[in-house]
Amino acid sequence: MARTEGIYKRPDSGFWWINATLPNGQRIRQSAGTENREDAEALLAKLKLDAYRGHHFGIKPQRSWQEAVIRYLDIKRGLRSFKDLQRICRLLDPYLGTMTLNQINGDVVWRVVQGESKKGNKPATVNRYLATMRSVLRMARDEWQWLDTIPKIRMLHGEVERDRWLTRVEADRLIACCAPHLAALVRYALATGCRAAEITGLEWDRVDLARNTAWLNQTKNGTPRGVPLNLDAVQVLREQIGKHPRFCFTYEGQPLRADVTNTAWHTALKRSGITDFRFHDLRHTWASWHRQAGTSCDELKDLGGWKSRQMVDRYAKFATENLLSAASRIESGGGRDVTQRSRFRHA
Repeated sequence: MARTEGIYKRPDSGFWWINATLPNGQRIRQSAGTENREDAEALLAKLKLDAYRGHHFGIKPQRSWQEAVIRYLDIKRGLRSFKDLQRICRLLDPYLGTMTLNQINGDVVWRVVQGESKKGNKPATVNRYLATMRSVLRMARDEWQWLDTIPKIRMLHGEVERDRWLTRVEADRLIACCAPHLAALVRYALATGCRAAEITGLEWDRVDLARNTAWLNQTKNGTPRGVPLNLDAVQVLREQIGKHPRFCFTYEGQPLRADVTNTAWHTALKRSGITDFRFHDLRHTWASWHRQAGTSCDELKDLGGWKSRQMVDRYAKFATENLLSAASRIESGGGRDVTQRSRFRHA
């Protein structure tokens, strides 16, 4: 027998269930998620109203921020930064948890900025929250079509960009102060620009020393990529052969953890006299050395696996060869000609 449309109870569930055909022709059969009959009836009425308004007037149904966050986190689940996204979404919940997406406007964004700033958070921290808000809203608008417009969310000024890198002399001093297993990680990072997790997780079946190439299947942005190995990187890998059947970098026969900023790392920094330096700054050092050597931003983008030029342009300041000819135009001995040409043109 066909079940009557509306709400009903199932013997295997304490919740009320919905069985209905909406005004747009869509058939739904789902749990109402409540044991209260009135709440279930209210939900069914809302679904019918949203479907009617969307079908006849093109009005999108109102979706909540929490609905968007659930779908967003499900999509981002494979990222290495997933736990950070979860944490930020939890911290945004007091501001946005009860809102529908269309209620989030410039005033709401301002409340988030003011609330987090009053807690003493720096602009860099507040910007992480704003970036997550913007990412969720953009996905809801562009990919899910839940919204037609979203508020413009600008990042705060005053975020200090970290600009910490080593000279060749400092790098050699750090390597000399590292334990052998750590020195191998540092040398490989300086040769390839790979992140700590990309190095500690590197397996032999993803390395081809004959072709001077390694392949990364798990990266920060979730996109697999190939890593060209220069002679320094190849030498480091050859030194690791035979230490472990699967992983390239180990310590006492065991694979290394992704978090390499342990006692050995801090001891090496102290012995070498290097301060305010993180393992990830080796990647900044690698990129800075490349730009100083004349590697273009486009080449560096591909070498480092960045998705956009924005992350690479921060290293543009290290390359001045293309401006050398411009700087030489006012060298001593050339200034007179410049002045004369200027006067002649004015005359």
